[in-house]
Amino acid sequence: MRCVGAVVRDDAGRILLVRRGRPPSAGSWSVPGGRVEPGEDDAAAVVRELREETGLDVVPGALLGTVDRPGPGCVYEIHDYAATVAGGALRAGDDADDVRFVPVAELDGLPLVPGLVAALVSFGVL
Repeated sequence: MRCVGAVVRDDAGRILLVRRGRPPSAGSWSVPGGRVEPGEDDAAAVVRELREETGLDVVPGALLGTVDRPGPGCVYEIHDYAATVAGGALRAGDDADDVRFVPVAELDGLPLVPGLVAALVSFGVL
């Protein structure tokens, strides 16, 4: 199942994370994103998912990398993009319980989705 994610950093270098409110990985923190809908390209999916989950309007940038994650009865093929905030107001929405910019030094103290740090390292983000 094709999905997208977005790596968004603020001026202080913090990374935008959402706490997932639904399975898979409910209660864990991850970069915002979700499924690409039929007829939608990755850029449109990034914009839509970020608006739904975080309240932010973003401009998608370069593809950072792709990871495969097991899901219930499927494999999620997640294409993660850099993105820049262009507007909106930060708020948790859709299937996110919480949303915030997190300093890199605090990532180890959060229950992150499996493989997130490794993916961010492989993408050159950390």
